[in-house]
Amino acid sequence: MEKIASDIILKPVITEDSIGRLEDRKYTFEVAKDSTKVEIAKAVESLFDVKVVKVNTISVKGKQKRMGRFVGYRPDRKKAIVTIAEGKTIEFFDGMF
Repeated sequence: MEKIASDIILKPVITEDSIGRLEDRKYTFEVAKDSTKVEIAKAVESLFDVKVVKVNTISVKGKQKRMGRFVGYRPDRKKAIVTIAEGKTIEFFDGMF
């Protein structure tokens, strides 16, 4: 079964670090945990009409959190840093820097 692009790219990651990478044409997204680099590249190309040059992925373990004597964890997640071709931008991030 083929995945839909909106099921692969969950949301953009807006942090100080990710905003600093925008000058290098690197955009950070939270992606589905079972997605591959090829699927992520195709999803970004179809959603934002850009050419993807490179995809780096990071699996992030959930932090431990306490509520009194009860201990729990935030959910695990996966991030993708996508580098796009020269001269292209993603409109969502245009006003960020």
